[in-house]
Amino acid sequence: MNPPRYFGLIPAAGIGARLGVGIPKQYMPLAGKPMLAHVLDTFAAAVIAHTFVVVSAEDGYIHDLVAAAPHWSGRITILFRGGENRHASVLNGLQAIRAQLGDDDWMLVHDAARPGLTGVLIENLIRVLQNDDVGGLLALPMVDTLKRSDQNGRVAQTVERSALWAAQTPQMFRYGLLVQALTQATALTDEAGAIEMLGLQPRLIEGSPRNFKVTLPHDVALAEMFLRS
Repeated sequence: MNPPRYFGLIPAAGIGARLGVGIPKQYMPLAGKPMLAHVLDTFAAAVIAHTFVVVSAEDGYIHDLVAAAPHWSGRITILFRGGENRHASVLNGLQAIRAQLGDDDWMLVHDAARPGLTGVLIENLIRVLQNDDVGGLLALPMVDTLKRSDQNGRVAQTVERSALWAAQTPQMFRYGLLVQALTQATALTDEAGAIEMLGLQPRLIEGSPRNFKVTLPHDVALAEMFLRS
């Protein structure tokens, strides 16, 4: 049997409306280059066989991004298969590469808006999960006191935090299992949720605060701080 391989999949078809920058947020400049370029530089340099980027059919930025990065040649493929949400984009991308992967190959699905990912985080994720029966994801244990609000914006309950984690990406699962899970699931915000719907329990691997998702305007300065450090 051939050993399983590791592939990256980056859904990057969103418009990032909450950031309010006038262009899809994955192309917003951060620390000297577009946000998505930071992500692809990390994947291109990591122990990954190949990385696929899923963009919308109308994407007008990706060609210039790729042209400016000749060091990605042979390491990155663009798929114009973006869907109406993350779930659809990831599933479309997986279906588009069916002929190139085996069911036992590993997929690492990562948010285009998490530019703080490092090669060390990828390597640790692979090291811990390479023989796992299910797969798993990077995540951070919750350290803040958590409050659940009522409909009037007042505290209804203090939530026990000891077993709570904030999900990050990459989320790493075998190709065949991930396609099965996403095909059956609906209304998801991450791949681990689809795996859970099959009755399986993804493993949590501690990530890093720098691997946060750039979503709101105040996130930009923090992301630049991490990327320049």
